Amino acid sequence: MKKVVVYSLIICLFSFPYVYFSMSQDYNESSMNGYLLLLVISIILAFFGGMTNNSRTVFIGNAVSFFISYYFNSKMINIDSWDGYFKPIGSIRLLVVVSVLNLIPQLMAIKFAKSLNKKRIDTTGILSKE
Repeated sequence: MKKVVVYSLIICLFSFPYVYFSMSQDYNESSMNGYLLLLVISIILAFFGGMTNNSRTVFIGNAVSFFISYYFNSKMINIDSWDGYFKPIGSIRLLVVVSVLNLIPQLMAIKFAKSLNKKRIDTTGILSKE
C-alpha cells in the first residue's frame, strides 16, 4: 500500500507542466527563474524516487509532465509572438530540448540516491522500506 502511495505522489508532483511553466516565465517576465525552479524540483523529486527505489515512476512522471506541457504549448502557439520569442528553434523544439536535457541531472540524482542507499545498507544492514 505504501508503495502505491509513493508512486502516486511522485507522479502527481511530476504532473505539473514544469517546462511549459518555465517557458511561460521566460516569455512573460524575461526571467530564467522558471528554468531554475524546474531544475531544482525535478532533481529533488528524482532523488526522492531513487531513495525509495521508484525510478520508473520518475520517468513516467516526466512523460506526463512533457505531454501536459506540450498540450499547453500547443494552445499558445497560435500567438505569433510566443513562437517567435523562442526563435531560432521555436517553442515546440525548445520544449523537447529542455525536457530531454532535464533528464540528465535527474539521472545523476537517481544514481546518487541509489549509491547512498547502497552505502547505508552496507554499513547498517537495514533494507529500506518500500
